[in-house]
Amino acid sequence: MKKIKEIFTQVKELQHSDNEDITDLLWQLICYSPKFPLRLQQQQLLDEATPFTLEVDDPHFSHSILKFNGFIWGNGSRKVLITHGWSSKGADFIDLITALRTIDDLQIIAFDAPGNGSSEGELSNLLLFAEAVKAVIRTYGAPDIMICHSLGVMANTVAIKETGIKPSLLINITPMVNLKENFIATMNSADVPKAAQDKFFERFNQIFDVPTSYFNLADIYQEDIAVKHWLSYDRDDKMTPFFYMQELLNRHPVITSKEYPNATHERIIKDPRLIEDVLELVRQAL
Repeated sequence: MKKIKEIFTQVKELQHSDNEDITDLLWQLICYSPKFPLRLQQQQLLDEATPFTLEVDDPHFSHSILKFNGFIWGNGSRKVLITHGWSSKGADFIDLITALRTIDDLQIIAFDAPGNGSSEGELSNLLLFAEAVKAVIRTYGAPDIMICHSLGVMANTVAIKETGIKPSLLINITPMVNLKENFIATMNSADVPKAAQDKFFERFNQIFDVPTSYFNLADIYQEDIAVKHWLSYDRDDKMTPFFYMQELLNRHPVITSKEYPNATHERIIKDPRLIEDVLELVRQAL
């Protein structure tokens, strides 16, 4: 957290400087994912897993091959793949993974996306998340059930479309719906002038060859990417305003949804109500 606070302070100090200077720093503000150390219980959970390391290409930031780390619990015939969100890691799902391990015949796979947790990478982005999901699928096979949180929902959606798999159950936990609006909110919180924001988005479009507006979950989501779709949300989620969540649900009525009041965006993956419901959904899908 210390580094992101330093970046935030620098952006505020440079807001009246040359826009190009701000643009360079904005990449760090938007694409640097703080890494938090493992707690003792999380380390113990990882010690009980079979670790693996895979690689993805990072053509946008490091221009190199990045290694990312993953973890497997169990050797059952039915696979569950868990994809974390921004500034998170596989071990943050400790409560859910511990609960899932009580179900017979499961193989549970989680990983730290590039630039997050224990994996390589200084800066990260949605496409690196999606490439990591695709690498896990290529290596270990198509999962029967996919569980994802926040930015991981959009990453899974992209990966499923590009690999052509069709999980029997897709569990979407407080998805990040509109990436551009999230970027704008982050920059507004640092008092970034609109001219500097426009320059950042112009540069983003050049680097990724698509506008940020493309990364809207309501636009890219498709009904045929899973047999059953389920989504959880907190109406007062500060990271994902309900307006965008409502748009997603209205445009894709195939998604069954449930509200978890006061769960919050970050803590919902530990919420006992959610874990109980996810366990029931997984049991029904097996």
